[in-house]
Amino acid sequence: MNDYVNETAGDYFDELAVVLAEAGMPTDRVRAMLDDLAGYLAESGSGDPEEEFGPVAELARELAVTSPPPAADARTWRWTADLFHDVSMLNEYGAQGWEVDGVDAKGLFVSARDPEHPQQWEYRRELVSPGRRQSVLDLLAPDGWEPCGRWVCFEYFKRPKAASLGPAAELTAPPRPPGRSIFLSPKYHAFIAGLLATTALAAGALVLMLQVVGVEFDPIDESLDTILGALTGMAVAALAVMAALWLVARRHDRNR
Repeated sequence: MNDYVNETAGDYFDELAVVLAEAGMPTDRVRAMLDDLAGYLAESGSGDPEEEFGPVAELARELAVTSPPPAADARTWRWTADLFHDVSMLNEYGAQGWEVDGVDAKGLFVSARDPEHPQQWEYRRELVSPGRRQSVLDLLAPDGWEPCGRWVCFEYFKRPKAASLGPAAELTAPPRPPGRSIFLSPKYHAFIAGLLATTALAAGALVLMLQVVGVEFDPIDESLDTILGALTGMAVAALAVMAALWLVARRHDRNR
């Protein structure tokens, strides 16, 4: 607080700080607000803050109602979700005012929320091949969809809900920013478990096959590199097969 505040004003502002903190106002906002009030008091030439601003309780109540929300609500939020439920998560947080502006090099959604007039957004995802992108853009553009990020072969699209909801799309009291940035679904965990099980079965089958043909499994033998290479290849192949089956299933669900 400004060092030119007298003892009487200091007691007033100390009490005001306590009341505002108890009301849930962040410490940095309380400090900035008290500095502004103290500066105004010094410029006015009045030595009595209660005479200038009124009782502490009334001033605190007025400040709590009229002060703007914390600037932290407008910060950029980077997050990610697996492909099994990324669109549902995008729509969930789009309904809370988060607008995705892109996908960064790490595959994270880069999103922000307007601190003054947060709007609801909706999202969709398309599997886009290199030669098909323009046709997808032309197909979705008339309905208000615009691209907002791409990851590998998937492209994400957004549009404001104001087109369908009108003024109701603006949020009056959006929730606080989420406390985490990674969202993994039960299907994702099941997918990883299936991949590990498939790899383990492939490894067991390979070892059994080597034993049948009379190859000794010697950890210090040079053949270990060949075996590890084969296991790695099986794991990659298993992942590719499961990913292909999942994509086919997703496309089938979308076309039903």
